[in-house]
Amino acid sequence: MRTFVKFCGLRRPEEVSEVPAGGAAGFVIGVDASPRNIAPENAARLIERLPSEAEAWAVVVAPSVELIRRLFDEVGVDRIQVYGAVPDGLEYLERHHLVPSIPVGPEGSGADVPAIPPPEEYPRVHLDAAGQPLPGGSGVRPSWEVCAKLVDSHPGRKFILAGGLTPENVRDALGSVRPWGVDVSSGIERAPGEKDPARMRAFTAAVEAFEKGDG
Repeated sequence: MRTFVKFCGLRRPEEVSEVPAGGAAGFVIGVDASPRNIAPENAARLIERLPSEAEAWAVVVAPSVELIRRLFDEVGVDRIQVYGAVPDGLEYLERHHLVPSIPVGPEGSGADVPAIPPPEEYPRVHLDAAGQPLPGGSGVRPSWEVCAKLVDSHPGRKFILAGGLTPENVRDALGSVRPWGVDVSSGIERAPGEKDPARMRAFTAAVEAFEKGDG
């Protein structure tokens, strides 16, 4: 697929096996209140089962420098998606492999267009609904209009759209926003923290249908 697809909040081997080629598996780490939270050592075991053509991402909140380095060096993630502040004291390559999550107001909120960090600092940028207490899985949709303005005003940037995506609406999202990638968690679950392989496959199929012009 041309579209980058990230399945977030994975906790089981059978979920990891559904990650599409060229996509990513997201592991929520260090967020105890999340039903999708797993320990770093569990994430490392799941990464060993990830297809070689897919990336492993950690998803964290306001991490320390020590946690970031542990995730890269010991757990073996390729990128770290960060909600909240990025700590000082990181080396260039460490920062370069971070993906800041930029909050966007929900639909109908009259949200302003947020500032985006420069591409030389963060090549990829994650867009999610603002005001959520936990990273991922809220099911709240950011304003697609605001997200589309960001995509249009920053040509070539690798924006990843998240928040409220499902197999049923991802084609509309791709057509409206035209992001480089999409990120889904609760929209492919049968219960909080428990992915539904059938919905994971349906999400991938919907992205492929959009790319073929069937949506």
